Amino acid sequence: MVKITYVEPRSDAGRAGIRAGDSLVSINGNEIKDVLDYKFYLAEEHVDIVIDREGERISVAIDKDTYDDVGLSFESALMDERQTCRNKCIFCFIDQMPPNMRQTLYFKDDDSRLSFLHGNYITLTNMKDEDIDRIIKMRFSPVRVSVHTTDPELRVKMMKNRRAGEVLSYLRRIADAGLSIDAQIVLCRGINDGEALLRTMRDLEGLYPALDSVSIVPAGLTKFRNGLYPLSPYTPEECAEITRTVDRFGDEMKRKYGVRIFYCADELYIKAGLSLPSEDYYDGYSQFENGVGLITSLVSEFEYELDALCDDPELCERVRAGAAHLTIATGVAAAPTMERLAAKFTERFPEYSISVRRIINDFFGHEITVAGLLTGRDIAAQLMGESLGERLLLSRTCLKADEEIFLCDMTASELSQRLGTPLVFCEESGYSLLSAIVGCEI
Repeated sequence: MVKITYVEPRSDAGRAGIRAGDSLVSINGNEIKDVLDYKFYLAEEHVDIVIDREGERISVAIDKDTYDDVGLSFESALMDERQTCRNKCIFCFIDQMPPNMRQTLYFKDDDSRLSFLHGNYITLTNMKDEDIDRIIKMRFSPVRVSVHTTDPELRVKMMKNRRAGEVLSYLRRIADAGLSIDAQIVLCRGINDGEALLRTMRDLEGLYPALDSVSIVPAGLTKFRNGLYPLSPYTPEECAEITRTVDRFGDEMKRKYGVRIFYCADELYIKAGLSLPSEDYYDGYSQFENGVGLITSLVSEFEYELDALCDDPELCERVRAGAAHLTIATGVAAAPTMERLAAKFTERFPEYSISVRRIINDFFGHEITVAGLLTGRDIAAQLMGESLGERLLLSRTCLKADEEIFLCDMTASELSQRLGTPLVFCEESGYSLLSAIVGCEI
């Protein structure tokens, strides 16, 4: 049974007499254990809901549109406890966190339900045959899997879980059931690259057409690796070789299937000193959340929106009237792109002055160059006392998802007070960045 914490007023459930404090037992005769059961069995036009109220079983009938909710809320989004990761991956970022941070930052999740709800990647090691049966029955797709390697022995070595190799068989079951798969490969220098990477890509190709996309990303290495498996960062030359290997394989997939399937993260091109691929390379940005095509998408959208802005004389005048001096602070990886976009904007609107500041990640170490892992502490230390203008633009990925707090526990308001400058947080889109620069919706 799952405890109901809130019933929306005037909802179907409220009108049926269901109350906060009741426990949900079943829907149409099917026991409800978690959010997947709830969403799947609720997707009917007629539902018979059984609740438990202080030991008494009460049945209510509701007629509704097929995919409508009935107005119930529960103690957690999953309706039970999150499943913790049972692996001890040699590249695990959480193992590389500094001590004395907020406890939630040390939680390792490997929950298949979060894969379907929020796009998290799972390793399959927490799953059993009956879990795969349920996914197939409920037709939850795509299934997002952290593969890393298709060599069973190497996967066990990398994840330090004896089941890591055998659960690879679930990929075939998922594919044969007609569900789609998005995969990621986290590369560790000298471990699963080279011939091991080629094997993994060839094996995964065998899952096509169920296989939608695969991202290849380098392991993130912080300065807090004492006592952990000895891993070293890739050199620029090695990054270039990885991109060549993946792109050659992707070219072959494009010829065979009309889609590349395999894509390198932006980070690999940037570290190699290579230009990022054009927009058509990414086949609709299927691995956007893994940092694949993020910068190309940002640039394309920014340029499109800037052109549209300049085609509107009335809006142009309004933008010029709001001319300001402002600063964009970002990670080392994205800074050159931000400098180019700032220059494109000021070329059209010279009334503005835009400074771009590269924030070096002293908190996690200089190998970490992405904007999403910047801390308020580093931003404050490196910008304190500077003239930042009327506002400071930062990526919203710096913040906790549901709260304006940085990884170091500094709040956005605290950082703003320290710097004496209002902060504006941008989503990862060209539209959001341009709107933040001009200071209004465009």
